[in-house]
Amino acid sequence: MNWLVTLLLVSGVFFFAIGTIGILRLPDFYSRLHAAGKCDTLAATLAVSAIALYNLHDLSFASILVSWKVFFIVFFIFMASPTATHAITKAALIVGVEPWQRKGARK
Repeated sequence: MNWLVTLLLVSGVFFFAIGTIGILRLPDFYSRLHAAGKCDTLAATLAVSAIALYNLHDLSFASILVSWKVFFIVFFIFMASPTATHAITKAALIVGVEPWQRKGARK
């Protein structure tokens, strides 16, 4: 169980780092938001799942109940984060934020 928790936590931190690099390196609002939405959703899901599994180390009714609640939080993050990213992107498009285009690109 400890190996699985460690793997999930390390994977979560890795995807948080990749998302942060994407936010810093990508050229425009839409691609940065894409990196943040995808990587942060996966990273948070992995990290919080690791917390829920680690809580099951001591198998009692209370720890099982807490782990179920944490898995509901994981489900909420998994559903709400992409929805929020989509809403922010749509609002930016309505306001008039232009997507990045490469200079000299053919149309």
